[in-house]
Amino acid sequence: MKVYLFVMFATLILFAATTLGAFGVFLLRKINPVVERVCMGLASGIMLAASIFSLLLPALETSSCMMVILSFLVGGVILWLLDSLFTWKNKQKSLFFLAVTLHNIPEGMAVGLACTLAFEANSSVTIASAIALTIGIAIQNIPEGMAVSFAMMGEEAKKRKAFFYGVLSGIVEPIFGLLMAILSHQLQSSMPIFLSLAAGTMFYVVVDELIPSSKKENSSAGVVSFMLGFVIMMYLDVVLG
Repeated sequence: MKVYLFVMFATLILFAATTLGAFGVFLLRKINPVVERVCMGLASGIMLAASIFSLLLPALETSSCMMVILSFLVGGVILWLLDSLFTWKNKQKSLFFLAVTLHNIPEGMAVGLACTLAFEANSSVTIASAIALTIGIAIQNIPEGMAVSFAMMGEEAKKRKAFFYGVLSGIVEPIFGLLMAILSHQLQSSMPIFLSLAAGTMFYVVVDELIPSSKKENSSAGVVSFMLGFVIMMYLDVVLG
């Protein structure tokens, strides 16, 4: 029961962060670019370190290197296919909403999986690393939820409706996070594959979306916050874990 409560608590933090970002549509006329770069840089550093120390390294301890590599690449390809599916069409904001929602699914799964494994006796995934992973994804969910809401405002929707779409884009994270926790025992032997898949999807999101967003206008704020986020996650996982 404790593990389910932990997973639900962690994934609800992700959902709350998205909701908080979506609420910005009532407070701001547009997203502050400096704040966005710092958030994206910090989140990308945390998520990249989490992919390595919390997902890939534990997977390598219980599976072959080739299996981890293949699963990692498949995870990246899945996200690439989702991106391709929505970028070859016209750039309607509704497609942007759907793309963000689909991207949130593997993030929720990654957090649910990490939180579940943190309670396993022989797992190298620690509670500290699961919390850090949650924080990293939650940080990037704030400007992401805000972006969805502002995008829907561009469709001449009312603020309440735009806020609803921003919130809706994040609801998949607690759903799929809890699903991973429920199925974890049935999928125990496949855990290294899921860890590697999650790492691949997170790498894709970081490299394709977060790092470019943190480097807009050649700002050094994104680089500094990226390094800070990476160090924070590494410390939590390696030193405290």
